Amino acid sequence: MDRSQLAFAGAARQAELIRAGEVSSRELVELYLERIERIDPQLNAYRVVLAERALAEADQADARRGANEDRPLLGVPIALKDNMDIAGEVTTQGTAAHGGPAGEDAELVRRLRGAGAVILGKTNLPELAIMGATESANYGITRNPWNLDRTPAGSSGGSGAAVAAGLAAAATASDGMGSIRNPAACCNLVGLKPQRDRIPLAPLPEHWHGLSVLGFNTRTVADTALLVDLTADGLERALTEAAAAAPGRLRVALSAKPPLPVRSARKQVRRALEDMGSTMRALGHEVFERDPDYGQAGNPTLVRYLRGMCDEGRGMAHPERLQRRTRGFVRLGGLIPQAVLRRAIDSEAGYHERMNRIFSDADVVVTPVMTTLPPRAEEWEGMGALRTLIGMAEVFPYAGVWNMTGQPACAVPAGLSQDGLPIGMQLVGRPGDEATLISLAAQLEAELGWPQQRPPL
Repeated sequence: MDRSQLAFAGAARQAELIRAGEVSSRELVELYLERIERIDPQLNAYRVVLAERALAEADQADARRGANEDRPLLGVPIALKDNMDIAGEVTTQGTAAHGGPAGEDAELVRRLRGAGAVILGKTNLPELAIMGATESANYGITRNPWNLDRTPAGSSGGSGAAVAAGLAAAATASDGMGSIRNPAACCNLVGLKPQRDRIPLAPLPEHWHGLSVLGFNTRTVADTALLVDLTADGLERALTEAAAAAPGRLRVALSAKPPLPVRSARKQVRRALEDMGSTMRALGHEVFERDPDYGQAGNPTLVRYLRGMCDEGRGMAHPERLQRRTRGFVRLGGLIPQAVLRRAIDSEAGYHERMNRIFSDADVVVTPVMTTLPPRAEEWEGMGALRTLIGMAEVFPYAGVWNMTGQPACAVPAGLSQDGLPIGMQLVGRPGDEATLISLAAQLEAELGWPQQRPPL
């Protein structure tokens, strides 16, 4: 395996190579540090690279391996989205309004370290994870490795760009309105939004009034399965086993209808959805067109999103340092009374039952992740909060309502556009049923071969 192949091998494969003694953790970290130094100036995926600390952790991992200690991620280099705490490091959340260094690791980081992972650095995100593009006045514009004029989306855009460009084995991500799935779709990656509360948010008790979950951006389904198994509560090896097992014959509902009152998926995206349906039929699944009964599900979702960013913005250590547009989002959220927020949260059970009726006839629902191809970098530059919100709703209408219901949804690559830009599809499963999504995604990966595709950097 040459150095380029090794950089794109993924977390699960790298763990196997380290375990077999075919590569050391230090070799992997040095490989990624060299690639970051050479490639990241084009992308701006990393906010900070912890080079010395990563090399020291790699040496410790190699010593443990030499002593026959075995951990599932021993020595594998991982990147962290910069809204997750590392003890002694600042967690910026993409803003200058942050406080001082974190006192201890976030629970997800603690679990990754416990599994043996090495932390390479922290990846960029838009201020307070609000935007569908990863860019800010404080930390610059993060660009898509498939086309530097395009965004890798947000808010986990730095994580998506880093993994897609071979600058980390995998990266953490978070998702309050699609922020795992949208970067995965823009960067030709796998992005599972797990069931709500599957991976602890600690030190936060919750985020955006129950919308947000944690997860990963990865190149392969096996990587996502392994990482979620190791960091989630109650899964053990369930997803790893699902990734290695055939899904059986599934009933699959294709739906291009957006849950919001916006224009439907554009021609190339719609064709990719149809092609995905054809692929699944060829794999033996029963595929038909059916739309979930969304009703007005976008309304309570939007209420929780806006009020969540308002509460978070007001709670920052230095809210006066927030950018103009972010202050606009905070003001919009501040217009929502507590009683309206309470009704939005209380309406979840009804929408959950309504939207999940489709699973009486289907095992999986497949929608686009986005209505368009990856937007231009700086697509919403200079716009105020309301115009930006409307623009993002036009591009990213499919994901957020499933954050409101809390059930799992997974973005998978569905091919490249005529211009070589990634297109992603969203697989939505029953509550608590990540395993079916992972099994189907692994089958699609074997058929479509997206891990072999690399951006033209």
